[in-house]
Amino acid sequence: MSTVDQATPQVRERHVTITPSMCGPNALLFGTVGDWTWEAVGEACAMDAFRAVTHDGRPAYLAFHYYRIRAGLRIHPYALTFGDRLTVQSRVYGLSNESVVTLHRLAPENSRSFAPLAAAEFHDHPRQDCLYIENYNRWISRSMANSNQALVSSAPAGFRHTHLPALPAAYSPRKACGTARRSATFHPAGVPGSSLTVPDFQTTYRVGVRDLNGVGLLYFAAYFGIFDSALHRLWSTLGRSDQDFLARHLLDHRIGYFSNADPGTVLRLTARLWTARRAPYEETVDLAARNEASGELVAVAAMTFLPPAGPSVRKEAHT
Repeated sequence: MSTVDQATPQVRERHVTITPSMCGPNALLFGTVGDWTWEAVGEACAMDAFRAVTHDGRPAYLAFHYYRIRAGLRIHPYALTFGDRLTVQSRVYGLSNESVVTLHRLAPENSRSFAPLAAAEFHDHPRQDCLYIENYNRWISRSMANSNQALVSSAPAGFRHTHLPALPAAYSPRKACGTARRSATFHPAGVPGSSLTVPDFQTTYRVGVRDLNGVGLLYFAAYFGIFDSALHRLWSTLGRSDQDFLARHLLDHRIGYFSNADPGTVLRLTARLWTARRAPYEETVDLAARNEASGELVAVAAMTFLPPAGPSVRKEAHT
């Protein structure tokens, strides 16, 4: 539930009440923010992002290529619950003639006043009482009817972008995405200050019809659940409880989207777990999803979180 104001010509502001369909350990919040991204881009670019078509009349979709969440020590996605009130600011930056970056800041309604959202805040000095989300979107369309394979870049008719503020090169997500695509990890050199706790964990996931969106593509928010399923299975092998899994404090979550999948596709999920060598012993898991039949890289994820400080976690942190 939200009401929208216009804070500045470049920053969209809304006042939000968290409802049951926007919270929980089910990526519903991330899907909601994805809708806000499409709304913000449509408004910033003076177009209907939900009904975009290419110049030759094919549907064009503002696909998610990279999704990042940065949480503070006083707020994180899985702690939001019914009735929480937030002030959300969104800002769209131009990246190319086929892509944009949208930043969102979710702050408790009673937070002290602060400047309009800008990229420097997200990257250089995020507030501990705010939750930040970065979306890098590229326009795509299908190259084959009724197939989620071989999607192609395709800007829609009427897409205006030259007037958008340019994203400073230092803040571009392209480098992180390029690294993840080439190395199948966001951490090719390991996680600084951390030891590799679990070097190789593997499981599978079969894409189901409930993982699709309204146009038949594997829904971007479903990837969160897919990767969470791998982390949960890894978590269980360490003897940790479901209650501890639900109580983990998410600090950072990144997903790079590099392909899509049809229902019935079996994904091979691989994971490595890193544990910080010093308190508070935060953990980072990096994961990759590949089409098991073709070997094609579908997506890469990395999550950093603070686990509940139970005896098993403290013991593992020192090994």
